[in-house]
Amino acid sequence: SDVDHVNAHATSTPLGDRLEAAALRSVLGSGFIVSATKSMTGHLLGAAGAIEAVATVLAVRHQVAPPTPTLREPDSDLGLEVTRNAAMNVSIRAALSNSFGFGGHNTALIFTQF
Repeated sequence: SDVDHVNAHATSTPLGDRLEAAALRSVLGSGFIVSATKSMTGHLLGAAGAIEAVATVLAVRHQVAPPTPTLREPDSDLGLEVTRNAAMNVSIRAALSNSFGFGGHNTALIFTQF
């Protein structure tokens, strides 16, 4: 319940996004903001998770959920509050960074204020 922000892996595929959204709702419930920073960097293969983790740490430090500028029409079926064209100033106690890689390399990291 302390997670206020999620930097989603956000594959931009209908199945992948629906599964990630369902997992987030199942584990976290509601009350968090979702961003997808990969939409700004592209998929960096082996570096994607590290870059997304740095963006998540910076979100916690600066209390800003990054934008998801390539999101045109949010899928209302996902049931998530997603940033769009602008960053959002929010209170972030803890943030989750999801990274799912080729071949089953999957990581979920939570970063908190200290």
